[in-house]
Amino acid sequence: MIIDCHGHYTTAPPALEAWRDRQIAGITDPSVAPSPDELRIGDDELRESIESNQLRLMDERGIDLTVFSPRASFMAHHLGDFAISAQWAALCNDLCHRVSALFPDRFAPAAMLPQSPGVDPATCVPELVRSVAELGAVAINLNPDPSGGHWTAPPLTDRSWYPIYEKMAEYDIPAMIHVSTSCNPAFHTTGAHYLNADTTAFMQLLQGDLFADFPTLKFVIPHGGGAVPYHWGRFRGLAMASKKPELEEHLMHNVFFDTCVYHQPGIDLLLNVIPTKNVLFASEMIGAVRDIDPRTGHHFDDTRRYVTAAGLPETDLAAVLSGNTRTVYPRLDARLSEQGR
Repeated sequence: MIIDCHGHYTTAPPALEAWRDRQIAGITDPSVAPSPDELRIGDDELRESIESNQLRLMDERGIDLTVFSPRASFMAHHLGDFAISAQWAALCNDLCHRVSALFPDRFAPAAMLPQSPGVDPATCVPELVRSVAELGAVAINLNPDPSGGHWTAPPLTDRSWYPIYEKMAEYDIPAMIHVSTSCNPAFHTTGAHYLNADTTAFMQLLQGDLFADFPTLKFVIPHGGGAVPYHWGRFRGLAMASKKPELEEHLMHNVFFDTCVYHQPGIDLLLNVIPTKNVLFASEMIGAVRDIDPRTGHHFDDTRRYVTAAGLPETDLAAVLSGNTRTVYPRLDARLSEQGR
C-alpha cells in the first residue's frame, strides 16, 4: 500500500465556506450567526468534491489511502472564542468522517480540535473523545499557536497541554503538529508560518522532557520537519549544550517527519539525515502548492516521484510509503487490518 498521512479537505463544497463566513460575521453581529443545522451538504456534493479532486489525483499517483483532516488554514483558531471554535471543529470533523464513510477504502479521518487563544487546552478533550469514539478518527491535528502567528501559547512541553496528551496516550493516536492561518502580516501562512511552526515545535520538544512523562506519545511534524533536517547539526549541538541525550534517543522514538517537501534535493536530504523509521509518506495534495513545476512537468506536490527516485533500499521504501505510518497510526493499522489490507 501507499498511504498519504497528510491530507486536508481543501475542496469542500462552497456551502461550508459560506456557513463559516456567516459564523465569523456573527461574532460582531449575533443576529446573522448561523446554526449548525443550516449547513446542508448532500452526499452527492461530497462525492463530487472528492472524486474530481483528491481521489482523481490519488488514482493518478498510485496513492491507496489518505489520512484526511479539515482544511488547516480554515481552522483559524484565532477567530472568535471557544464556542465559535467548538461549533466549527465539530462541523468540519463531521464532514471528514462522512467522506471516509463514503470512501472507506480510500480515506481515514483525522480531527481538528476546538482550540482558542488563552483557553485551557483541556476544553478540547470532549471533541477529541467524540472524534475518536464516534467518528473513527485515527489522529488529531494539534495547533501549537492558536493565536494565529503571535505565539501566545505556552510551549508544547507545558503541563497545560497534558489533558490532551493523556487522551492521546489512552487512545493511542498521534497528533500532527499543524498551525493554521497567520493573522500576523510578518508571517505568510504557508511560506513562513507553517515552516516556522514545524521548526519551533521540534525545538520546544528538544528543550523539554515530555516523553519521560508520555513515553508512547507520537507527534508528526509535517512539511519535512521545517528547517530541522537541514540544520540537524545545529539541533544536535543545542541538545548537547542543554545536557540532553542524542536526538535519536531524546526525541526520535516519538517524533516523525512527513515527506511534504516539494523538490528532489529536499527529499534526498530528508532521507539522508533523518532515520528512515521516522519518515512518513505524505503529499498534502491540493494544498499550499498546486502548480506544475515547469522544470519537471509534474506537480510540485507529487511527492511520490521524489520518494521513489531517492534510491532507498526496497524495504526502506516500503516502510516510508506505508509501514511507518501503520506503526505510528495504530488505529489506522487496525482499520486497514479489518479491511483485509
